Amino acid sequence: MTFHYDVSIGDDVIARPGKPGDLGSSFIEQYVFPDGDTPPLPIMLGAAESSGFEIRDVENLREHYALTLRHWLHRLEAHHDEALCFVGEATYRVWRLYISGSAHGFRSGHIAVYQTLLAKLDPSGRMNLPLTRENWYTHNRAEASSISSSAL
Repeated sequence: MTFHYDVSIGDDVIARPGKPGDLGSSFIEQYVFPDGDTPPLPIMLGAAESSGFEIRDVENLREHYALTLRHWLHRLEAHHDEALCFVGEATYRVWRLYISGSAHGFRSGHIAVYQTLLAKLDPSGRMNLPLTRENWYTHNRAEASSISSSAL
């Protein structure tokens, strides 16, 4: 998955790092993923193709992720005291702000998350993938069922 974030927190919500007037890094770069690098989708896909992968599918899961983050936020808030056994209040608040801000970003269309399916061709130029997205899911369910049956 590729995450593309375009979220920042204005000066009226939290002081930006750096000198006054210097935008510095974003809230996410400063507090959540300090060494993170999430290149835009076209760069990721170009790198995949340059490495010999064929792009089979790209799906934007933005709406799904908005719902997922809402559930994560609810669970985090419901387990506030337990979370504080692992991190301090400031870190808890950073993650709460990050999750709620990201949920808003996904909901409003300012952030997207993409699931990509990449495949390497065999020497004859073929790959062993079903032809349609619907068939991928059916094939994967059948495969998972067969694996769980054989584990018994």
